[in-house]
Amino acid sequence: MDKPAPTDIPVHPLVRQRWSPRAFDPSRPVDDATLRSLLEAARWSPSCFNEQPWAYILGRMHQEPDAHARILSCLTPANQAWARNAPLLIIAAAKAAFDKNAKPNRHATHDVGQSLAWLTVQAESMTLRVHQMAGIDPDRCRTQLGIPAGWDPITGVAVGSAGPLDILPEDVRARETAPRVRRPVAEWAFTGAWGASA
Repeated sequence: MDKPAPTDIPVHPLVRQRWSPRAFDPSRPVDDATLRSLLEAARWSPSCFNEQPWAYILGRMHQEPDAHARILSCLTPANQAWARNAPLLIIAAAKAAFDKNAKPNRHATHDVGQSLAWLTVQAESMTLRVHQMAGIDPDRCRTQLGIPAGWDPITGVAVGSAGPLDILPEDVRARETAPRVRRPVAEWAFTGAWGASA
């Protein structure tokens, strides 16, 4: 299912077609070459002081079923209901302190998000879909996936080819087909000072 954004102004087609579906086709694996391309795109994301404070724990349904199941168990039950069909699951973590001086890196979560954004654009260019999830259990991520001290689990990610809507639970299906909406740019883009609409 495609669900292009109803943009007010023309944007790049990859931006317009990106969305976060919940219906994934479990029969179409993410192969090694595709995975390498996704990770290479993430690798070249910008980061504060070039620290690259991200780590991904990966589990592919077909190639690493035990890892896929462990990652799935780290998601909230609502996300497990549909993410179980995604051929690739990821938990992304952020390194809490800079390597260069051991001071807290308040940009780390931003940089993790950027790396996932680059992965997402690469995925869209390969006709794959990505859904990033805040609904994870950080403590379970640490115990199930061996995330060490100094690293914070940030988000879960589902990657794969679009699947049929009938694979989803009924309540999730309704959300999948709902119209896409965004706040107008004038509500959050300001010139010179807060509230001065751009």
